[in-house]
Amino acid sequence: MLISPVVLSSPEGENVLNGLIDRFQAADSTCQQMVTEILEAVKNNKDEAVLSYGRKFDAPNLSAEQLQVSSEELQQAYELVDNDFLDTLGKAIERIQTFHEREMEDSWLQTREDGTIVGRLVRPVDSAGLYVPGGKGGSTPLVSSVLMNGIPAGIAGVNQRVMVTPPGEDGSVSPHLLVAAQEIGITEIYKAGSAWAIAALAFGTETIPRVDVIVGPGNQYVTEAKRQVSGMVRIDMIAGPSEVLIVADKTAGAASVAADMLAQAEHDPLALAILVTIHESLAGEVLAELERQLPLLSRQEIARTSLVDRGVILIAADIEEAIEVANGIAIEHLELKIEDPWAQLPHIRHAGAIFLGNNTPEAAGDYFAGPNHVLPTMGTARFASALGVETFLKKSSIISYSAGALAADGEHIMRLAKLEGLTAHANSVAVRLGK
Repeated sequence: MLISPVVLSSPEGENVLNGLIDRFQAADSTCQQMVTEILEAVKNNKDEAVLSYGRKFDAPNLSAEQLQVSSEELQQAYELVDNDFLDTLGKAIERIQTFHEREMEDSWLQTREDGTIVGRLVRPVDSAGLYVPGGKGGSTPLVSSVLMNGIPAGIAGVNQRVMVTPPGEDGSVSPHLLVAAQEIGITEIYKAGSAWAIAALAFGTETIPRVDVIVGPGNQYVTEAKRQVSGMVRIDMIAGPSEVLIVADKTAGAASVAADMLAQAEHDPLALAILVTIHESLAGEVLAELERQLPLLSRQEIARTSLVDRGVILIAADIEEAIEVANGIAIEHLELKIEDPWAQLPHIRHAGAIFLGNNTPEAAGDYFAGPNHVLPTMGTARFASALGVETFLKKSSIISYSAGALAADGEHIMRLAKLEGLTAHANSVAVRLGK
């Protein structure tokens, strides 16, 4: 049996649930020292180090002149993709653009009768780096990563959007990635991958510019590199393995439940697929469907490993218990495959993205619906949100006092400053008030 169903109210069920709630793991420490060395090499040797790592791991003949994707490569990319792709790409861009435009924040001011003005100034960062994984040497280009990271940055008003992606063995970049980038206004693209690409974006090299924000998914080396440069630059998040939790009742089709679990499991052997159902019979039907559908997948071995090692099926007493379990786990993707999902939506407190109803597969959100697919994992949905326009914005406070306003507030300001032992702070008010 791929997964052994467990009743939530049993001791075993409690143990399983506690393990799911406490599943946070820091970045893979096994590569920590190597990543540190890579960051240091790029910081000190810049292009030379980026090219050295690129030749060793990606493209043996990569030259300095090839490091940036040329205008000729950008133009030729359009000749290598078909019209069906362009049609789908255009529609996906429209959906993602329209959704994220609603996220844009405005600057604002408050005025008081005494002449005080306070407020917030919202401005984009100057530059953002977008990391796009190579996708099996370019054979499975992650177009959605280009769109989900690049579009919000554009809406925020980031002046310089820089994309980095590892080249194929021949030094090329997938034309699908190049076209997708151009269609959202990104033409500054560099052939660099893994931790050395993150280092180049964080420190800058002779060719690759230093940026203020770094976003995008990647392997453990990318994740660890982002962790190490975080604080010097902003990053989107430290992401763990992808995960889904499906709450299902008798109205859920076993075939679609199994399909959605497999869609998650095929990502990675460490991916987490969870079913919480209030009907024990559905658990058996889903298990049968998993066995039937697995052999049909191109990544069946990865999916099978994920389900056997990490897959979970929990039997809840009722829908209320199932929803409370979902809140406790705070999953990346939450599917409500129940009779009236909208009735339960007000009770959802923690989830990266919520998919309502039997006609809403997670794949719709991954590619086309509009909301961002870069989501908090490992229970961090308790406090974190999806990547969005705000990832590329910063806010500055605005304060302006009139003479009368400072006179009215001065004693209060000085009292608090003196209480904290900061007499110079107090004096900066006193000299203005002639005291």
